[in-house]
This record gives sequence, structure tokens and C-alpha cells, in this order.
Amino acid sequence: MTEPCCNRFGVGNLVKIMMFGLCWVPLLTESAIGVNWGTVSFRKLNPSTVVDLLKDNKITKVKLFEAEADVLKALMGSGIQVMVGIPNEMLSLLSSSPSASDLWIHQNISAYTGKGGANIRYVAVGNEPFLKSYNGQFQNLVMPAVLNLQQSLVKAKLASSIKLVVPCNADVYESSIPSQGIFRPDLTQIMTQLVQFLNTNGSPFIVNIYPFLSLYDDTDFPQDYAFFEGTTHPVTDGSNIYSNAFDGNYDTLVAALGKIGYGQIPIVIGEIGWPSDGAIGANITAAKVFNQGLINHVLGNKGTPLRPNAPPMDIYLFSLLDEGAKSILPGSFERHWGIFYFDGKAKYPLNLGLGNKELKNAKNVQYLPSKWCVVSSKSSGLSINNVANYMRTACSVADCTTLDYGGSCNGIGDKGNISYAFNSYYQLQMQDSRSCNFDGLGMVTSRDPSVGDCRFIIGLTDKATRSSGGSQIGYSWWFIVAFSIIEITFSLLM
Repeated sequence: MTEPCCNRFGVGNLVKIMMFGLCWVPLLTESAIGVNWGTVSFRKLNPSTVVDLLKDNKITKVKLFEAEADVLKALMGSGIQVMVGIPNEMLSLLSSSPSASDLWIHQNISAYTGKGGANIRYVAVGNEPFLKSYNGQFQNLVMPAVLNLQQSLVKAKLASSIKLVVPCNADVYESSIPSQGIFRPDLTQIMTQLVQFLNTNGSPFIVNIYPFLSLYDDTDFPQDYAFFEGTTHPVTDGSNIYSNAFDGNYDTLVAALGKIGYGQIPIVIGEIGWPSDGAIGANITAAKVFNQGLINHVLGNKGTPLRPNAPPMDIYLFSLLDEGAKSILPGSFERHWGIFYFDGKAKYPLNLGLGNKELKNAKNVQYLPSKWCVVSSKSSGLSINNVANYMRTACSVADCTTLDYGGSCNGIGDKGNISYAFNSYYQLQMQDSRSCNFDGLGMVTSRDPSVGDCRFIIGLTDKATRSSGGSQIGYSWWFIVAFSIIEITFSLLM
């Protein structure tokens, strides 16, 4: 049986660390729309361009999934409130080594704060570490990591201004109706410890809510219940009637928190949004309707049935930009959550309620020349085998998820699909003419082959902005690992 984390650290230490925050108050002051800024992309905008995009759209809160140096440097002096994330893969090290925790805070937080620095307000310890699909892999690492990091913040004299949070997926709680919400039995003890820590230190509970995934995963889920325009399938819970999935999900968490004695702790929505491509139901129209309905609903400050007079609610839209190198294991839609395309162009009009009536595009974006790679007009009688092989090659490297069933480019015909794949590869190769050969099947054109909502992309010129995708865990993490190994080795030799 795994020993409870409070026993491993000692109840006295847990209480002592939590006592540091007894006089602190939550940082939440007003309702605001923030965004998640993910960077798992083949073509990344310069971080300073993204910060200007945030400013132009009057977005004052941003959530990062990792402490990337170039991103944090760009945010310095901007005044934008920042939540810096720590990947789940780091929890084992941070939970077992106070020195590694100290070093992480020094390298990734202290180095960017102070006068003229980044306005870091939260450190997110892990990202949905209690997710069922992880099968408990990170479950017992969260609280030890939190406690070590809290001590590190105290040492760095940052604990009064920077709070620790743990973004949770909505699967940490369950119920058939909101008022009966409870935390999963396997998490009850850990969640009680976590929420006690959050409450004492003036931190909110962070939850990610995705009505789209409920609709995507369950064909019987009422489509109109996922939105905010009324439903023919309301959920009746005593005297409360729920007309949208967001309120029902939110109040299930409220009920679960109440059952462990913390029904009034502030709640922040860490991720919520709707994808615009890559699956049935994921399209521009649905994304606009959902996101605008959500924003209007939240900024209306009407609360929910279980929290009608709650403090103003903060939400972080998922996400700011499309991330073309994300894993598509959950679905091709994973690469299309942005309210902006990868190049900072707004996908649709959206009023964030922050002063602008619609989104403003990124400025000074440097594109490659207006050239595209398409199927050659001279190629007749295309070999099915050759085409299949070349498309497979192109799409194994570039992003072709808009060609999937339900995607915006799925219906443009066979030649259109082939051209889209060829062009995606060509742009990723910085328009190298050799990358549009495909044994004579491809040709370069200056005529935009985009059709309707199917947008044939043009790459960005800055090679330094390109990424191979995948994990974004950077140099600083490996430095911390090496440091810890040296520390352990030295202690064994003493």
C-alpha cells in the first residue's frame, strides 16, 4: 500500500508550510478572459509578436504549459499576468528533491520577476496529473512536489505574490446530477489535502472543462446542451435547472468541494474552448458560437445555480494559437483549438469583452513568398500507389489533419487533397523547390489554391521559429536533472 504523502512529509511539515499563507488572500479580483499559449508547433511566431498580439487584443492573462525562456523574456515588462506550467514529467524529480525545486524556482521564476520583469502570478504544478488515463502515474507525486515548491517560493521571498495551483481535468469528480458531485474515491484523500493547501495559501482550484469532448465521446450527448443558447434537454436537479453543460459541470465541482468542507474556494477555469477543424462538429461556426456564448455567459456575472453570487469567474480560453505539432492521439481536432491560426490571423469575429469588439490579427508577421505546391497540371493518370506513398510521406512530417473526415479540406476532391498534402510539406521545408518534386507530380504555383474554408498555408520566414514538435521540456529541466544526480552522488560519497 502506498504511504499517504502527508505521512511521508510529516503532518507537522504540512501544517507548517500551509501556515505561511494564513494571512494571504486570493489573487482573484475581477472577471477576466485569459488564454492558454501553447507552443507545440512546426511554425512558431516570434514570442514578441505573440505578446504584441495579446496586448493589441487587450488580453491581460496568459497560461503557459512550460517555462520557456524566450516566451518569459518576451512577457517581461508587458504587465500581462502569467501562469507558468510545470510538465507532469518533472513531478517525480521535484517531489523527491528540495534542491531541484529550489533550482527550478530560481531558473524559471526568480530569474524573470522583479522590477521590469514578468508578472508571474501562478505556478501550475503538473497539467491534469490526476487524469484517469494516466492510471495513477503522477497521483502520489503532486502533493510532495507542491510542498517542496512552496518551500522554494518562501526561500525566494516570492510566496506572498506567486501562488501554486494544480490544473485538474473534470474527471477528478463525478455524479449523475450536479448537487451529488463527489471527488473520485481514489482521489478523496489527496484532493482534500490539495484543496486544504490551496485554501490556506489563497490559491484557486483550477479545472479544465470541455463540453466539446463530451459531445465528441458520446453520440447520445445532446448537442444543444454543449452550447449556451438553450436546450431541449435540460438537466433538472431539485429546484435547479441546467441548460448548458458548463454550468452543470462547474456545479458538480462546487458540490464535490462542499462535501470535503471547501464549498466556497475560488474556482478558475484553466482550459475551455472549441476546436475549429479536424473532426465532425469541429468547425469555424461551432467554435465561434461556443466561445462567444461562453464569454457572454461568464461576463454576465450571473453565476451558476449553486454559486449565484460567486466572486467573478476567471477563464482561460483554450487556446490562443493552433498547434500543428500536437499529438493527434485523442483526435485530429487537437491541432485546431486556437482562436487564431498559427500565424496570428483571427479565425472568426470574437468579442472577448475586453474593449475590442473583434479580434485583431498579429502584426509584422514575416511570411515566405506567395507560392504553393500543388499537383502538376501535366500529370495525367496519377498512379494510386505513388500518390498514396507521397501523401503518406508528406503527412507523416507535416500537418494534414484538415483532410480528415469532418475537416475543412476533406471535401475538396482527390487532387485538392493531394495538393494540400504536398503544400503542407513544401511550406514546412521552407519552400525548397526540391520538396515539391514528388517525381514530377508536384509543381509550384503563385495562384492561391485555397477553397472556401480550406486554407492552403504559407510558411513563416524565420527558421528559428520552427519546432519539431513533441515535448517542449527544455534545457533547464535537463540541467536540474544533472544537478540532482550530482547532488545524490555527492551525498552517497560523504
